[in-house]
Amino acid sequence: MSDDRPYDIVLFGATGFTGALTAQYLARNASPGCRWALAGRSRTKLEAVRERIGLPELPLLHADATDPASLARIAGQARVVATTVGPYVAYGEPLVAACAAAGTHYADITGEPEFVDLMFARHHERARRSGAKIVHACGFDSIPHDLGAYFTVNRLPEGVPIEVSGFLRGNGRPSGGTVHSALAAVSRARQTARAALARREVEERPQGRRARGTAGPPRYVGGWALPLPTIDPQIVARSARALERYGPDFTYRHHIAVRRLPAALGLVAGAGALVALAQIPPVRSWLLGRISPGDGPTPEQRAGSWFKVTFLGLGGGERVVTEVAGGDPGYDETAKMLAESALCLALDDLPPVSGQVTTAVAMGDALIERLRRAGITFTVLSGPPK
Repeated sequence: MSDDRPYDIVLFGATGFTGALTAQYLARNASPGCRWALAGRSRTKLEAVRERIGLPELPLLHADATDPASLARIAGQARVVATTVGPYVAYGEPLVAACAAAGTHYADITGEPEFVDLMFARHHERARRSGAKIVHACGFDSIPHDLGAYFTVNRLPEGVPIEVSGFLRGNGRPSGGTVHSALAAVSRARQTARAALARREVEERPQGRRARGTAGPPRYVGGWALPLPTIDPQIVARSARALERYGPDFTYRHHIAVRRLPAALGLVAGAGALVALAQIPPVRSWLLGRISPGDGPTPEQRAGSWFKVTFLGLGGGERVVTEVAGGDPGYDETAKMLAESALCLALDDLPPVSGQVTTAVAMGDALIERLRRAGITFTVLSGPPK
């Protein structure tokens, strides 16, 4: 990619809840030589964000998710575009298309499988040819799980079948944008299935190797581990298909961990009810009306939030237990992860891959090191440290 582009990073969606947190993080942590800008529809709102983060000279660019020409302009000016504008299945494709065409690296925080699969089917090949890295799920979905599995695999023997199980614990409150994205995703089961099929029709799979990711079965391991049907196991499996280090036969199982059976049963019942209600358009509209996309938890609420993902890895007769942990998962840490991903894509020496790739494939050890310096821990709890 040419170095004559005026910006290393353009942050699109900086006036939203998570976007403003990401702008704040970049203001505090981007190196003095990093050239970055904010982009969005409303200059007035962008100016308010710029004033809040204390950078009165920071460039502001006009871009609208419904105006492909404006997105092409910002893609052509940046090495990396990072976006928090969702739901992505509704608003995300024009920016992916612009970045794929311009050879511009792209990072988002989507957790929407339908969107990720459609973007692969429609734009992977063009991005591969242009040199763009299209990296979805650069927030809590799915960095702790993808890089945590990668970190675990690298502490097991090479060239052997490997099994990794992930167990998520934590607490936190969702923002309005997350609620809107989640309800949109669970209400589109048929569309999600069609998008997965479209991806399978064009995706090349490695010959002689297998990789699977799934929500793990219920189990008791000092507490209740329940299947967690998020996008994370799909992302981990795609990393495993792309990287031979995961061995000839790799399996990842994804769980949420709760200590008490009543809490486990309540979680299952609540999730099932939400999925069922989201299928009824008037009820879904009522639920969406309870919270607006710009709403989110207060700083005090976020300060009390945390997450831990414990990984059990088995392979070649060895066993390793690792942990990835941090603070508020949905917002403070997601903003940190997105910002560090953008900085990594823009400034670090990375593998020469392109097209739609995962965080482990695109950035791997470089991003782990950045996140460690930023306060997210990657720890070996037992087994070979390597």
